[in-house]
Amino acid sequence: MAGAGSALLLIAALGFQAAGYAPCELCILQRWPHVAAAGIAALIWLTGRVRALAVLGMIAAGAAMGLAIYHVGVEMTWWAGPAHCSGGVGDLSRMTTQDLMTRLQSAPVVRCDEIAWQFMGVSMAGWNAILSAGLAGLWAVAARKGA
Repeated sequence: MAGAGSALLLIAALGFQAAGYAPCELCILQRWPHVAAAGIAALIWLTGRVRALAVLGMIAAGAAMGLAIYHVGVEMTWWAGPAHCSGGVGDLSRMTTQDLMTRLQSAPVVRCDEIAWQFMGVSMAGWNAILSAGLAGLWAVAARKGA
């Protein structure tokens, strides 16, 4: 169930992206632990080795929760976020000043410290933190029952 929950969170993130909510650098970073958790769930399903793999799933969900809490802190200006919350501009050594200015002006900038969407006063990062904490709990239960 926890692995399916991570897969559903990934699908939801991709759905928001398809709806026009471009992810920032921290949003993308939060997805990787969920990818790992879904992969771990697939390994459990294939091998039947619940306990050790469930501990890894719990660590992955905890990592997602930690990254999401960090992102919430950046959104709430509790601490500074990454200085580079935008895409690259290419090989700077081969560009003229005009080429660089053109690229910079046309590059979409998605800021990590601005809330793009929220529900009930909680941002996407906040919901990810809450749901990831629940998934970490499910992984913990699976690890205990798999013993």
